[in-house]
Amino acid sequence: MSDALSIWWVWMAAALILAILEVLAPGFIFLGFAIGAAVVGLIVLGPASLLSPPMLLLLFAALSLVAWLLLKRFFSMPSGQVKNFDHDIND
Repeated sequence: MSDALSIWWVWMAAALILAILEVLAPGFIFLGFAIGAAVVGLIVLGPASLLSPPMLLLLFAALSLVAWLLLKRFFSMPSGQVKNFDHDIND
């Protein structure tokens, strides 16, 4: 088994760890990185398994950025919307 094919589990483990960190510190920050790592792990298993480590890191960064931007677009509060409280909880 080549080194490129044996590294897929490292990317998947990183994705799992980053997903767990997202549960502990929510805000869609670590989730974008987790999605990027999972996709790179799947790519390493496929026909693009001969990519060099710098190219894999570049791909990871690009995919993480795209995932984060999509998460922010679909799950964030609409712009201009502010939560207002009309009464105090202690009243």
